[in-house]
Amino acid sequence: MTSPVTHQAPAAHQAPATHQAPAAHQAPATHQAPAAHPSASRQPSLPGPAGARAVQAALAFSLAALNLRIAVASLSPVLAEVEHDEHLSSFGAGALSTVPVVCFGAFAFLAPRLTRRFGPHHLLWYALLALAGGIVLRSVPGVPALFGGTLIAGVAIAVGNVLMPQLIKHDFAGRAGLMLGCYSLALSGGAALAAGLVVPLASATGWGWRPVLALWAVPALLAALAWLPELLVPDRRSASRRRPEPVQRGGAGTAAPGSLWRDRTAWAVTLYMGLQSLGYYAILSWLPTLLRDHGMSDSEAGWMLSFSSFPGMAASFAAPWLQHRLRPAFVPPLAASLLCATGFVGLLTSPVSGAYLWMTALGLGQGLAVGLALGYIVARSPDAHHTGRLSTMAQGIGYLIACLGPLGLGLLHSASGGWSLRVAVLLAVLVAQTVAAFGASRDRHVLASS
Repeated sequence: MTSPVTHQAPAAHQAPATHQAPAAHQAPATHQAPAAHPSASRQPSLPGPAGARAVQAALAFSLAALNLRIAVASLSPVLAEVEHDEHLSSFGAGALSTVPVVCFGAFAFLAPRLTRRFGPHHLLWYALLALAGGIVLRSVPGVPALFGGTLIAGVAIAVGNVLMPQLIKHDFAGRAGLMLGCYSLALSGGAALAAGLVVPLASATGWGWRPVLALWAVPALLAALAWLPELLVPDRRSASRRRPEPVQRGGAGTAAPGSLWRDRTAWAVTLYMGLQSLGYYAILSWLPTLLRDHGMSDSEAGWMLSFSSFPGMAASFAAPWLQHRLRPAFVPPLAASLLCATGFVGLLTSPVSGAYLWMTALGLGQGLAVGLALGYIVARSPDAHHTGRLSTMAQGIGYLIACLGPLGLGLLHSASGGWSLRVAVLLAVLVAQTVAAFGASRDRHVLASS
């Protein structure tokens, strides 16, 4: 675990020791260890072996990340049943699928203020508890509880979304690539578990969709329990609330607070995050409906959504490595767009007979895209403070863009009833996503001098 952000070296000069002094000419920070003795600067956050402490922290982080897609992914396989039992229209079902994504964007902007108030580690714990409460509430009969619980879960996930990249830069700076891979893997894994198990659980238990959806509060409570040791680190809360020292490299530290909104790299990262998320949540919400419309059973449709997550998990885990190794840097996001386009076209032409092939391509493309999007937030930031700011902007604006996916496809479903127009819209979004990747993949920090 790294020391507080105030002692972190700029990312471009970071040595393997997680809070080693800068190698060049930066003045030593308060009580910072000399560069010649990096091992002396490592202090385990809790008593016990540093290696075991690091593994425990990484596992707790990954378990928390696992819950950040479960609430959304568990709903889509039973959306038709929810729509029927609660007497929702197609637009209402689309709105229900859209509420979490709107929350991801709108409430992301609350995260910085809440972080200053509680600290990122305590705030993540509160968010996990709120997530469990929201999941239980949405299973209570009645439309108000359904939408209210979905709203609470969406707000909790929005806060978690913003915190995760900041925590990677803050706590795992020396292993950022590995933890980005674990983060992306956990997101995809949570979606796969929820999408693949909710229908079989409902069938096996005979409980119906309400109790089965409520069961997904258990992983959130387990994650909150696993995160408790992170709250016991001495002075963590006060340290996390201290504002980091300005970063002088590239002018980032002297820029005005609002200047990130005028930075081209920040906007490229934001647009890439938003457009790839739009495609992901559109498919997550409406793929089972598309496959059922072409004759596939409910359980098979839910399985196909879950199946796509497995190649997605592999691609998202590999994304940080590909981001740093493949050149030119534009190759990985271009490959992601081509894989997604293959999946979209295949679903339009032969959705049932070629389902495994198309879902493999789509899973690889979307998994690679989300891994790259999260990686760009960390890689384009010089320190944890700017990572938090860029994460707020990219995920706040990005998810507001993404909410157009489920809602837009719901409107098109009500208007046309067919899938050709909807797939064409998703392909057009891919073109814009590819254009945004040109700027997001450039190897430069936000607010750096041109």
